[in-house]
Amino acid sequence: MRREMETAILNAARAVMRERGVAALSLREVARRVHLRAPSLYAYFPSKNALYDALFLLGIHRYGVYKDHSAQRLDTFWDYLHVWLTTYMQFAQEHPDLYQLAFERPVPGFTPSEESMAESQRLLGKVEQVLDEAVHQGLVLPQVSVSQGRDLIIAMSHGLTSQHMANEPDLPIGSGRFGSLIPAAVDLLRAAWDPSRALNQGTSDAGPDSDAS
Repeated sequence: MRREMETAILNAARAVMRERGVAALSLREVARRVHLRAPSLYAYFPSKNALYDALFLLGIHRYGVYKDHSAQRLDTFWDYLHVWLTTYMQFAQEHPDLYQLAFERPVPGFTPSEESMAESQRLLGKVEQVLDEAVHQGLVLPQVSVSQGRDLIIAMSHGLTSQHMANEPDLPIGSGRFGSLIPAAVDLLRAAWDPSRALNQGTSDAGPDSDAS
């Protein structure tokens, strides 16, 4: 019974955030929608920050499901990178309230709990793990450290997504000014980081009549 009420409260809170904005969450309005008196809500979430924290964690877990489902049967690091950028934008488009709370900072004064931040770091650490494995296998040669490469990928992913959501949120991924740039973003990093491309480029630059000595 308690779990069902907590789920109902989270669903009502999400509805309020979608209608009024993430920072405009009202406990009184949430309580009204689940047919509770406002003080009774504190038996489930002791403060507004506690409710925000539960929603933050829900967003991280929900995004993790997107990642785990989409990352199956990928052949190369570049496939993974394309999926990373695509699913991030897909998550933002389908769950804009959770996306904003989990990956932006729309609520002044709200800081996720240590437990919730640990879950967030674990999820974001997956891209570093995949990049690190690709580097050790000689498949990727970034011009920065692995942690910087991770941050560059995250920044590129968030930049494209935030621009798509700000300008053309209703257009499907793969279309529009920014939603259509995912393949170009992947190819940009691949041109810089793929050692086989660098080797081929060097061979091409040398030309058939170049001096091999």
